[in-house]
Amino acid sequence: MGLDAATLEILLSARDAGVSFDEVLTVGRQSLCASPAQIRAVLARHGVRLSAQQAQTLVTEQEGYCEPLLKLVGARRIDSIDVSNFEGASIVHDMNEVLPDSYRGQFSIVIDGGSLEHVFNFPVALKNCMDAVAPGGHFMGITPSNNLMGHGFYQFSPELFFRVFTPANGFRIEKVLVYECPWRGVWYEVLDPEAARRRVELTNNRPAYLIVWAKKTASVPIFAQWPQQSDYAAMWQRSAAGAIPGEDSPTSWYRAFLLRHAPFWASRLYRTVRPFRSQLFKKILIPQS
Repeated sequence: MGLDAATLEILLSARDAGVSFDEVLTVGRQSLCASPAQIRAVLARHGVRLSAQQAQTLVTEQEGYCEPLLKLVGARRIDSIDVSNFEGASIVHDMNEVLPDSYRGQFSIVIDGGSLEHVFNFPVALKNCMDAVAPGGHFMGITPSNNLMGHGFYQFSPELFFRVFTPANGFRIEKVLVYECPWRGVWYEVLDPEAARRRVELTNNRPAYLIVWAKKTASVPIFAQWPQQSDYAAMWQRSAAGAIPGEDSPTSWYRAFLLRHAPFWASRLYRTVRPFRSQLFKKILIPQS
């Protein structure tokens, strides 16, 4: 659980866009997983200048946890929630269980820096995070996507977050990004599968993480209706309207063609050279200092 250079970049970009870091809740106590040089470079791009010694102090103060950096960028209150106090979390609560009412709507931002994949009862844990956000506040999540099997219980798809952070649940997606490790100043903004009218899939050769940035627009019952995968929901609607299943699927003809004709080596080469299809993943470059 930790905040690397890519995470710091998106958090500071969110702050620059008006996201409040006044009252912060982190899921698990988050370590700083960036070097002092990386921290200085990211902060400088967002108007915060530090000396080399100040940056070094940030990563050593409080045993390398993130609270000094969050205070530097405006946090007045910082809490962390965990199942035990072995890392000094300020709130001891098992995220497998429903969040106590006293913590609902209390935070301007909830940050998951890579903890929810370790919680077995993921829907409850995610709902807890959503409940903890105050109206007008934000959820920021950084979570494993590809090539991290065994890291936690789960790896996640962009589809999950697009279907969860919806007006029906009182949220609006601001951005869903994916990046590969090691981060080289490149993010890919992910297209919503519902808008693409196809599955937004990725097969790549390096560990990949998702960044989820969502705003709470209203306090409503969360998961009053369970999320459904968008392509199946579209198929059910077409079926109810009397359409023949699959006849107008934008992917059906070339999927069948590839399955019949594409040799294995060509598929592997494509995944290595160009795993991020431009129609589905918009490349965003971050200037490197």
